[in-house]
Amino acid sequence: MNKKELIKQYKQAVQPMGVYQIKNLSSGRIFIGSAQDLRGRLNSNRFQLKNGSHFNKDLQKDFDEIGEDGFLFEVLDYLKPKEEMAVDYKEELKVLEEMWLDKLEPYEEKGYNTRKKQGG
Repeated sequence: MNKKELIKQYKQAVQPMGVYQIKNLSSGRIFIGSAQDLRGRLNSNRFQLKNGSHFNKDLQKDFDEIGEDGFLFEVLDYLKPKEEMAVDYKEELKVLEEMWLDKLEPYEEKGYNTRKKQGG
């Protein structure tokens, strides 16, 4: 197999990664997150919410009250895989997620995310 075929195979093997949201359809509140395996992360969030074990207590409370049909789980943005094989996408995902957080501001009454503390 030549390099071009290997790269193509690698790109096809990489799970879709990027930024997702969980939206409360009645209040419009949203939760924004990012993942290297979007399908897996969305399934994991759905599973945790159904089982009452989600780390975000506000989101869990609303999910318990409204039910799964009251929420939309969707991908907002994809991160395209690079041609290099051993790339760590964590930093790129963090930047992409920050862009969406800045754009949508899913805090307080608008969402379930908590603001990052400024400074160190």
